[in-house]
Amino acid sequence: MTEEDKATSRTYRVANVAVPARPLEPALYLVATPIGNLGDITLRALETLAGADVLACEDTRVTRVLLDRFGIASRPFAYHEHNANEAGPRLIAALDEGKSVALVSDAGTPLVSDPGYRLGQLALEAGHKVVPIPGPSAPLAALVGSGLPSDAFLFAGFLPVKEKGRRDRLAELSKIPATLIFFESPHRISDTLVIAADVLGSSRPACVCRELTKTFEEFRRGSLGDLAAQYADATVKGEVVLVIGPPAFDDVPAAVDVDVMLRELVASMPATKAAAEAARLTGLSRKDLYQRLIELKDGDGA
Repeated sequence: MTEEDKATSRTYRVANVAVPARPLEPALYLVATPIGNLGDITLRALETLAGADVLACEDTRVTRVLLDRFGIASRPFAYHEHNANEAGPRLIAALDEGKSVALVSDAGTPLVSDPGYRLGQLALEAGHKVVPIPGPSAPLAALVGSGLPSDAFLFAGFLPVKEKGRRDRLAELSKIPATLIFFESPHRISDTLVIAADVLGSSRPACVCRELTKTFEEFRRGSLGDLAAQYADATVKGEVVLVIGPPAFDDVPAAVDVDVMLRELVASMPATKAAAEAARLTGLSRKDLYQRLIELKDGDGA
């Protein structure tokens, strides 16, 4: 292919108008793609996909649908959890040669609960520039559509598959003063709601977000107890995001209670371990708790 042919092929189409993609500097571009509705793609993302020297993706068939929709001729290269050990070094080699590499996941933002994280780390370790191309994000779409507090939130990915693991993980997060966001399988959401109601309290507000941005998008809001009852015998299809509101104010440990706990813990273990244990029990920051221990120690004149 001649340089002229390459320039001609590096275009994307918007409203049947071919738009040339500007040259990209050598870097790893992390490109967010639609989570359902293809109309959510950004112009910057289209230009990056059309202009990159190498386009890596989880599933070439999925990405091909997006590329065809916007008239992008790039040939995607498969990079996923099953071939990351082989494909990763090849992509880093392309960066070493001064090429631009774009990475997309099947949907949403790369590196969020997908193997792209490893590639990003390899690129940074090799001294290459990493450029985020922001756009669609299932956790954020679920959060803003849930109606739950958005001033502080924690995206916790997928909960463990086994019941004990789910219970333990929810217990660890139970006191964090923030809205919690999880990805969940449609086949497990019913059981997860029952477990969450038991561990976090049946009155805690939540929202089950399903098929975000797609034709059958749905938000079911209510308490964990109510939602557990609604989904008890339901057949759930599609992708699910579970959003759980923060604990009630009374459920967050008071400062005086935390101080008492820290004093008791530090009496039987080193300060670093005491802070870590207090963080596990309260959901508060280990770093902040350690700093509070130092303040208490100074205040006691020890």
